[in-house]
Amino acid sequence: AKVDIMDASGSMTIPVKDGTHLKRNYVGKNYKNYDSFLVLSHFKGHGMAGFGGAIKNISIGIASSKGKSYIHSGGTSTDGFDGEQDDFLESMAEAGKAVSDSLGNGKNIVYVNVMNNLSVDCDCNGYPAKPKMKDVGILASDDPVALDQACVDLVYKQKNGDGASLVKRIESRNGLHTLEYAEEIGLGKRDYEIVSID
Repeated sequence: AKVDIMDASGSMTIPVKDGTHLKRNYVGKNYKNYDSFLVLSHFKGHGMAGFGGAIKNISIGIASSKGKSYIHSGGTSTDGFDGEQDDFLESMAEAGKAVSDSLGNGKNIVYVNVMNNLSVDCDCNGYPAKPKMKDVGILASDDPVALDQACVDLVYKQKNGDGASLVKRIESRNGLHTLEYAEEIGLGKRDYEIVSID
């Protein structure tokens, strides 16, 4: 398949409706070439967000270089990653909502989270901690909030303490706040029903 580095030729902006932190979302200029997305995420821990899944992928993952700074800084800078923790978490949700809104209010996006090789660190870390959790499975939804909530809940339910280090990482970064705020601004719902296709 062809690979498209969406911000290879720069950024464009999409609106953030009623954002507390972000007024716009900086995405790659090639974003305009797409009217739908299949978002495939490796669910795992994250050094700043606590965990990374669907919401992180449609915010930080789709953001341009400038946009990554804007989100990490809570909407205060397009150059640098300094900002308040909760502002960053809320900015991820706002950026994700902007993407969802721009694609038919989420009607043109499907999300898949792969829960394997779960480390406390993100794949973006050049030297991630070794995975301590067994593979859990693959989950999919058209609601990124419900999907990430289900994955977090499955981490918390792991037997024999396999998920303990990841739970500690999530809680130490206040990671659940991303889900709370994402639901509050209408990105999705935290309620879900798991339907097994085995």
